[in-house]
Amino acid sequence: MAIARNAAYAEEKAEVEVLKGQVAKHDDLTKRLRALQGRLQGDGRNVSDSIGPIHDNTRQNQIVASNIDKLNSYIEKMLVSGQDKAIEEKIIRAGPNKTGIDEYLAAMKRLDRSLEQLTASKMRVQQQTVGDFNELLSEGISKLQELFKSMLSERTQPIEPLHYITKQLSFPILPPEKMSHMRSIERSLSSSNARNLSYNQRENVTVRIYSEISSSYLANSLQSLSIASISTSKRKNHEEPYRQGTSAIGTYANAIEGMFHAEFQNISAIFTREDWSVILEATCGKALAELAKTLRELNLQIKANITTDCFLGYEIIEIITRVGQRLGQDTELKLPFSDALKPIRETAKMSLPELLEDQRRRINSLQTLSPDGAAISFTTETMTRLQTLAAYPKSLSSLLASMGDGNWTAAASIHSTNSTTSLPSLRSFDVGADGTALLAHYILDTIDAHLTTLESRSRIVHKSKAVSGVMLYNTVALVDRMIRSSDLASLLASNVAAQNKVDSWRRKAAATYMDSWKEPCSALLDVIYTNRPSNRPASSASLPSAEIVKNLSSKDKDAIKEKFKHFNSSFDECVRRHKEMMPAMEREVRSGLAREINNMIEPLYTRFYDKYEAMDRGKGKYVRYDKGSLSAVLAGLG
Repeated sequence: MAIARNAAYAEEKAEVEVLKGQVAKHDDLTKRLRALQGRLQGDGRNVSDSIGPIHDNTRQNQIVASNIDKLNSYIEKMLVSGQDKAIEEKIIRAGPNKTGIDEYLAAMKRLDRSLEQLTASKMRVQQQTVGDFNELLSEGISKLQELFKSMLSERTQPIEPLHYITKQLSFPILPPEKMSHMRSIERSLSSSNARNLSYNQRENVTVRIYSEISSSYLANSLQSLSIASISTSKRKNHEEPYRQGTSAIGTYANAIEGMFHAEFQNISAIFTREDWSVILEATCGKALAELAKTLRELNLQIKANITTDCFLGYEIIEIITRVGQRLGQDTELKLPFSDALKPIRETAKMSLPELLEDQRRRINSLQTLSPDGAAISFTTETMTRLQTLAAYPKSLSSLLASMGDGNWTAAASIHSTNSTTSLPSLRSFDVGADGTALLAHYILDTIDAHLTTLESRSRIVHKSKAVSGVMLYNTVALVDRMIRSSDLASLLASNVAAQNKVDSWRRKAAATYMDSWKEPCSALLDVIYTNRPSNRPASSASLPSAEIVKNLSSKDKDAIKEKFKHFNSSFDECVRRHKEMMPAMEREVRSGLAREINNMIEPLYTRFYDKYEAMDRGKGKYVRYDKGSLSAVLAGLG
């Protein structure tokens, strides 16, 4: 047992000794590795210290080499630029007329590109070359400007617009080839280098050249029509209203539209879109200023004869507004036509209440009226005015909408004129206002004011209601006929109040006239009671005339005889007066009044006659008319 333990112990001891030997070897190896690592680190530092300067030198050499390459490149470009300069200088000095426009523009483009490259190099040695190139480019720009201007030289001579309008020809535009060259020139002169060489770097020289030449061309071409518009608008007899189309303003406006449209075609083909608005406004400026001046002169004429020349104002507003709208749609640009129209619009607005006031003033100034009840001539004149108004629905609808419904009365006009600010009422801004309805309302107000004033004047001048009634009825008939025979019919068709108003005045006129027939009617009204036997029917209508007369007292008989006499005399007088006025009656007035008389007289007389015809036993001493003869007389009144 002890021997076995000793053997195991000896074996473990041997293993420990072996392990100790291996540890000693490892320690020795670690020491040698650390010594080797120290030596390697020292060698590495030595190598780094040796290679660092070499690396720095290499990097500097690379930069130098790159600079040398760039210098060589610039030198090569300088040599090329020097060669290009000689070539481009020859072309630039020769001018576009000798070398050709395309070749000249190509040379300018190359010169501009070379100048950009030289300027970007910022080398002092290039300054002389840059200066030479700038001088050459400046000369080229100057020659291109002259060429651009010469291409517009044909526009120095004005055209005759009337020739193109009467022949229905399109207004002339520049030839396509010329517009193409001008577009190329415009692009060349708009380059940054070209702008830098300009006196005013913000100014586009081609825009200035084009607008200066073309604006004079437009203004001079349109001047003759401007003069014609003024001369044709002047009339010898200012008492007569202006007739539509008499003035040459329509032709003038058509010429403006045609020439402006042609000008826009030129501009859009030559210039960039962002410049269109500025160029078109500058080009059309002189012509628009001349138009504004023409309209101001016409406005003075309209103001001086406002009740007759106001229609010229309505026509101008309609024509110029339409031209401005069409040009705006075609060009998508807005030209200031509304500014030129402002004086005319203000005068036109002022004319609407003035027309109402003028008719009141003229009717009230009448010292005499027709003794037979004929309509006055001013009624025809008034209705002619209204028919003429209907020819300008757009301009009048706009004017009336800006005034507000009902604000065309004299009181509203005076308030507006006396106001320092002339601010429109809130009703003027009613976006739902129907312009056609407003125009119909104004026309009805005019008719109503005419009839009201005429009726009032007739009461003063005419002593007879019969004459007043006939005159009023004639006037209503004339008004109604002139409405139906003109554009007023369609304008007032949708207005329910229109026909009601005319019918109301017709009934009023008939009632005024029929007042004169009340006297014969009053003679046919009896309140006599007869002595009735107890066995007689309650109603005398069932008794024969002889029985009724027999039952009358002497006093009642005398009263009935007086009624017949009074009827005969008053009826004959009314018939005589009616027939005297018949030649002055309108056809519809005669038939209308005859119907009214018949409806009033015949039923009353028939009743009275049937009751008392036995009064004079057919002798005709008291009963002058039987039912047949009365009907014949009444039939002759129509």
